[in-house]
Amino acid sequence: MSESEPNTSDNIHRYNLRVYFEDTDAGGMAYHARYLHWAERARTESLRAIGLPHQFMMERHNALLVVRRIEVEYWRPARLDDLVVVETAILRVTGVQIMLSQTVRAAAEDGGGGERLAGLKVGLVCVGRGSLKPVALPEPWRSVLQGLVVAEATRD
Repeated sequence: MSESEPNTSDNIHRYNLRVYFEDTDAGGMAYHARYLHWAERARTESLRAIGLPHQFMMERHNALLVVRRIEVEYWRPARLDDLVVVETAILRVTGVQIMLSQTVRAAAEDGGGGERLAGLKVGLVCVGRGSLKPVALPEPWRSVLQGLVVAEATRD
């Protein structure tokens, strides 16, 4: 199972990972805050997979993406040694904001996603690196991300 698998047929990026001991509580279940960590890593890898990593935005445009809002709903726990998949879908891109849906799933035997474990709605905003004030999402990020928008109805 590779770590990061863009899927161009449905515009959903999939990031695979394993639940390690450090991710779990005393009961062997993934600690709730680890889902935020996994989602952050999946967002970073989704940008890298399209050839537009955060580092380029910072170096070339003195701008970065920050989380403005995040909502998490948990359905079932991931457990020690489980393989999970974080699916990232872009729902909307505006002048300075990106809205994402991320779903953490148990990994299915075919390498795809199985049962839903958690769902995240994430609002990102592009800000100036020094000022931290909103700035326009630079090109080519805006155009590329707009081309990857999926209908929310297609998500679980």
